[in-house]
Amino acid sequence: MEVKLSIIVVNYNVKYFLKQCLASVYGSQRRLADGSELELDVWMVDNDSVDGSVEMVREEFPDVHVIANHDNVGFAKANNMALAQCEGDIILLLNPDTIVEADTFVRCADFMREHSDCGGLCVKMVDGEGRYLKESKRGFPTPEASFYKISGLIRLFPRSRRIAAYYMGHLSDDEVNEIEIMPGAFMMFRREVYGRIGGLDESYFMYGEDIDFSWRIHLAGWKNYYLPQTRIIHYKGESTKKGSMNYVYTFYNAMAIFVKKYFTGRNARLFNLLLQAAIWLRAAAAWLERVVRAVAVPVLDFGAAFGGFVLLKQLWATYWADNINYYPSEYTTLVIPLYILVLMFCSWLQGGYDRPVKLWRIVRGMAIGVVLLLAFYSLLDESQRYSRMLLLTGSAWTLASTLTIRLLLSACGAKGYALRTRKRGATLIVGEEAEVARVGQLYRTYVSPTAVLTTTDDFNPNHLQDRIRIDRIEEVIFCGRDIDLQHTIGLMTHLRTTGVLYRIAPAEGDFIIGTGGILSADDLYLADLDTVSTPTCRRRKRLLDIVASTLLIVLSPILFWPQRQKGRYFGDCFSVLVGKRTWVGYTGHPGVFTPADIAPSATADVAERLMLRYMRHYRTTTDLTILLRNWNYL
Repeated sequence: MEVKLSIIVVNYNVKYFLKQCLASVYGSQRRLADGSELELDVWMVDNDSVDGSVEMVREEFPDVHVIANHDNVGFAKANNMALAQCEGDIILLLNPDTIVEADTFVRCADFMREHSDCGGLCVKMVDGEGRYLKESKRGFPTPEASFYKISGLIRLFPRSRRIAAYYMGHLSDDEVNEIEIMPGAFMMFRREVYGRIGGLDESYFMYGEDIDFSWRIHLAGWKNYYLPQTRIIHYKGESTKKGSMNYVYTFYNAMAIFVKKYFTGRNARLFNLLLQAAIWLRAAAAWLERVVRAVAVPVLDFGAAFGGFVLLKQLWATYWADNINYYPSEYTTLVIPLYILVLMFCSWLQGGYDRPVKLWRIVRGMAIGVVLLLAFYSLLDESQRYSRMLLLTGSAWTLASTLTIRLLLSACGAKGYALRTRKRGATLIVGEEAEVARVGQLYRTYVSPTAVLTTTDDFNPNHLQDRIRIDRIEEVIFCGRDIDLQHTIGLMTHLRTTGVLYRIAPAEGDFIIGTGGILSADDLYLADLDTVSTPTCRRRKRLLDIVASTLLIVLSPILFWPQRQKGRYFGDCFSVLVGKRTWVGYTGHPGVFTPADIAPSATADVAERLMLRYMRHYRTTTDLTILLRNWNYL
């Protein structure tokens, strides 16, 4: 008897992950244990993607039913739209950033047919480097279990029945077990389950709809099972920044909805109390960590510079002025800190505090700072000019101490402070000769024409591990045409202790995918447009916006009357000042003007080229030129 499996994939701007996911779906086995066929009924619901996902699916996977939304309706509602139309005997909710093994569907369908009490089923998940993902199986989020999870205590006792109950850590990762909660990345269930309990609860924003749905299956009398005999790759894994306030807030909101539905009275109050305690604990720790990371190096720079300035002041007063009290106290408490802050600000403006660190940015920034200080110094009254020589020697000390701190951080291996460019390791492409050559050419195009490439058709994991060690391999690319996913996952799992990056090159695909990101022609093109988005350029652009807006508001008694569109003048100034817009906009960033306004009579083609040039080669002077040419059109 033929069995129909309806697979629902909700997509949002992950075209290449989606393409690989659907390729693995259609490349899966169809023959069930009793000899019958498994019919696939695949649905893709797109939540208003702008990366060409819908067009790609319609062109390359014409059998997929496509629902293209015109806005992002959320995960739960998008799934429900397909659930209302699909007709499968078994239904699977599948994330687009997953790849299934060839036997995943038939193993799952056979298991559900053999276990009539199975209402829901999930499988073992590994990340893009072959590491087991603990959210493959989860327990009911009781107040205690949720507190241990969100507070981070679960990491200290990952196998405890009590403390690790959220991930059911006491159960073996390699044995079939009854579980309570299935992951939303792979959630399979019977049609009769959907008929009885309905679809996903659309009141959840994130992190809650899979918990709620799994628990409703349990309450309806069925069991949820974990089947580790087949695996999927889930690239997202634990990539969410669990220490961020956004994650904590979102998780709490989902749990709060869950509490209102399934807990009452004292239990509900206790749950909320424990969750809020964990929220504040995690938020405080995350905030403190961010503050320490942000201010540690600047504080160290300031302290070293201040100490040097004071020492030089004392030496200058003693040996030049022959008076230890030659400089007034305000010179130490006010003037010296002001000097240092100007130097540090100019260094920051030039990217001296960006990572990876570039010493020339620090030198250039502080040189600009010295020029500004000397210019300001020359405008002061004679009585306020303490010492030009001390200003110069102190500035030199500040530069020397700042560079020394960077050298020490580099020597200690601090992340982002490496001064020596590490030689790129070799890339090992695993596959047959013809496919290795094709993937190698793709890799050279996307990464570097001079990248070191090592090829092999030896799929023995022990031999591969030796090659990785001997040749100092940094990255391994598996050719999807020559190695099936089951073998690929097995190799990644076996080699995961080597610390290399793993990617997969789909058969005849024009992209390479992995945890470290996607290598594709689109990404290569977009990377060329990142100049205007670098931290240094964004900082300069924002500073220019603030200064220009402030001047235009201050000078409005003079500049307002010549305006051609007086009603927009103050609105434009204030919207730019508060950051809602920028004076010169570009793709994804609304502005008062565009790069094409430098040439008002430009055709559409010329305007497009001007935009690309602006994004690739951003200069502050370009913004100034456009603003000055159009100042009376605000």
